[in-house]
Amino acid sequence: MGNVFLVVGGAALGILLVEGGLRMFGFSAPNFYRSDFDTGATLRAGIEGWWKKEGEAYVKINSEGLRDREHAKAKPPHTLRIAVLGDSYAEAMQVPAEDTFWAVLERELQTCQALHGRPVEVINFGVAGYGTAQELLTLRHRVWDYSPDVVLLAFVSGNDLRNNVQFLEQDPTRPYFVYQDNTLVLDDAFKKYSGWRFRHLIMGYGGYWLIDHLRVFQLLNEARHLLKSRFKQASRNKLALELTQKGDMLELQQNEEGLDTMVYIEPMNQVWKEAWRVTEGLILQMRNEVREKGAYFLVVSLTNGDQVHPDPKQRHVTANQLGVSDLLYPERRLKSLGDRQGFAVLNLSQPFADYAEKHNMYLHGFKNGGGHWNSKGHHLAGTLIAEKVCLDSITILR
Repeated sequence: MGNVFLVVGGAALGILLVEGGLRMFGFSAPNFYRSDFDTGATLRAGIEGWWKKEGEAYVKINSEGLRDREHAKAKPPHTLRIAVLGDSYAEAMQVPAEDTFWAVLERELQTCQALHGRPVEVINFGVAGYGTAQELLTLRHRVWDYSPDVVLLAFVSGNDLRNNVQFLEQDPTRPYFVYQDNTLVLDDAFKKYSGWRFRHLIMGYGGYWLIDHLRVFQLLNEARHLLKSRFKQASRNKLALELTQKGDMLELQQNEEGLDTMVYIEPMNQVWKEAWRVTEGLILQMRNEVREKGAYFLVVSLTNGDQVHPDPKQRHVTANQLGVSDLLYPERRLKSLGDRQGFAVLNLSQPFADYAEKHNMYLHGFKNGGGHWNSKGHHLAGTLIAEKVCLDSITILR
């Protein structure tokens, strides 16, 4: 027993020393996420702290688990309410909340004369890592409680297509939709996945408390996320190599971490054809459900860093490497889908590229132009989206 107490005491002392060292050096990595039975993962209500992985901002998650201020579920009279669905670009941990595109959108619309002074409220439902499948489920399970007049889907071509197909994403901890007899059907097998269930159980029994209060566990949690990310990427690389050797080119080349370059090419193999088919099917399903509620549906195609590099020569180099004339294939395809199916699409890549080139300015990234939007990128996006919503306001208010 003496040896046991010695070992336990030594371990406790070691943890305390490491804890003190981490606090002394200012290390902090709050856990902003939790498991969720509808979407696999979501934001934790009431959590706040500094985000320093990319950019720097003090982040607060509201009481309903949204990266936003508090919003009443009952819509105030005469208010135009806009719900934003998206991934990490909408979540926007990298910049202060007041600099995000959805905050800029709300402010800019206050000056839209076509709204005749009607108050505008924009609510952000974005969560990092989400694909269109999880955004559709968020619409069903969370958005309609707020009775929005407009549903804005922030689409990121660089990873949303991959996120929507398990074969490409290689992640068993999230829901997917698959086609069965030409009908999209929810595949929520993640609820039975032992890894997800174990983490859900462990975190529910004190895991969140330990991470919230001890920097040592924050460090361990960060290490777990890093290992998971590297394991997933290794799995995807192995899959790409195996298919390439069989003559079925998958190609998961990434000029930016987490973003696929194959989206700039018209799909030539069954894998990417299916990714587009599922993604377009999810968008149309979302459009149908928004229409059924009498709301206005707007798809905004966001930008990838490759597409809006301030040096046009660099954009041409990337396009030449892929054997295409430009990097706008996903934008053209989405616009064509919207024109055929009767919903609005706003593509940001070309105006972003023009602005970046004119001002010789990076709109992505905080050091070298790669990564998520910086504050200038968010401001430009919010302004462009506000112009579109204001222009469409007659249809929206009809």
